[in-house]
Amino acid sequence: MKYVYQSDKGKLRELNEDAVAVFCRQEAILAIVADGMGGHQAGDVASKMAIEYLEKYWLDLKVPFEREKLKKWLKDTVRKVNNDIYHKAKTNLDCVGGMGTTVVAAICTSEYLVIAHIGDSRAYMLNSTKWKQVTEDHSLVGELVRTGQLSEADAKVHPRRNVILKAVGTELDLDPDIYSTDWDEFTQLLVCTDGLSNKVSDQELHALIRDNNADDITQILIDLANDRGGEDNITLAVVEHHEKVGESQC
Repeated sequence: MKYVYQSDKGKLRELNEDAVAVFCRQEAILAIVADGMGGHQAGDVASKMAIEYLEKYWLDLKVPFEREKLKKWLKDTVRKVNNDIYHKAKTNLDCVGGMGTTVVAAICTSEYLVIAHIGDSRAYMLNSTKWKQVTEDHSLVGELVRTGQLSEADAKVHPRRNVILKAVGTELDLDPDIYSTDWDEFTQLLVCTDGLSNKVSDQELHALIRDNNADDITQILIDLANDRGGEDNITLAVVEHHEKVGESQC
C-alpha cells in the first residue's frame, strides 16, 4: 500500500495540537489522526500521547490478523489508550482542566479495513466515481443532524459546531465506535481532522483526491483549507489500496 500524511498548524493557531502517523507491519498498516484539546499545551500532549501509545500497542500486537480478532484488539486498545491518557492528565500539573483528543485509527489490510473512532475527526473511503463517510461525528451538531433537528448546511455554520460529545482521555472506560468494511470497489482511505473537513466539502475532497497524484494531495488540501481561513490545525493521511500489503512504502 502507498500512503501519505501531513499536518499543518493553520494560519491562526500558535500550536499544532493535531497529530498523525502511519505505522507498518508486514500484514497491515495502521493510519492514525488525532486532534487534541485542553488548556495550556494539554491538547498537544494528548494527541501525541494517543499516537505514541497506539504505536507501542500496535508493534506489540500478538493476535492473528483476522478481522474479528483485530476488531476486538482495536476496541480494547483504544479503551486502554483512553485510560492511559485520562490517568496521565490526573497527574500532570499542566492539565488541571483535563485533556482529551479525537482519534481515528484505521488498520488497513489487503482485503479489508478495521477503524476505531472517537470524536469528530473522520474516515472516508473513495474511488474514481464515489465516496462515503465511514465514521459519524461525536459532536453536538452531528447529533442534531442525525436526529433531523439540523441540516448539513446549517451544521457547517452553527455557533456550537466545535462542541465534542466524546473524546479520548476525558472519562474512564470510553468505548470507540468500531467499523469494519471490505475495500470492495474503493481504492483509497482518507482520515482527517475537522480542520480539513470543516473547510473542504466531501464533494471537493473526492474530486481533488481523484484528480491529483498521491504525493501532492496532502499539500493541495492543506493549502485549500488555509486559503479559506485556516482557523484550525489541518491534518490528514491518505492510504492507497493495493492487492498486497507487501507493495507498501513501509
